[in-house]
Amino acid sequence: MEIKIAGTGCPKCKATERIVKEVVQELNVNVVVEHIYDPKEFMKMGVTLTPAVLIDDRIVIEGKVPSKEEVIEILNKVI
Repeated sequence: MEIKIAGTGCPKCKATERIVKEVVQELNVNVVVEHIYDPKEFMKMGVTLTPAVLIDDRIVIEGKVPSKEEVIEILNKVI
């Protein structure tokens, strides 16, 4: 499984990355978390609002900073 955070590096994007990494660590899930900063790249992936979270190149969160509970719920569905 691969998780990508799409965003230019604004405070909301950084907060999203931090929350996702915390949840991944807490759940002890073996995944790669990558941050895509280039707008051209995340537009190719279909992202129109940032921050966005993609799991295996599928957008699961877009345009908001998720709560830890929301990230846990999403990851539990795909693990």
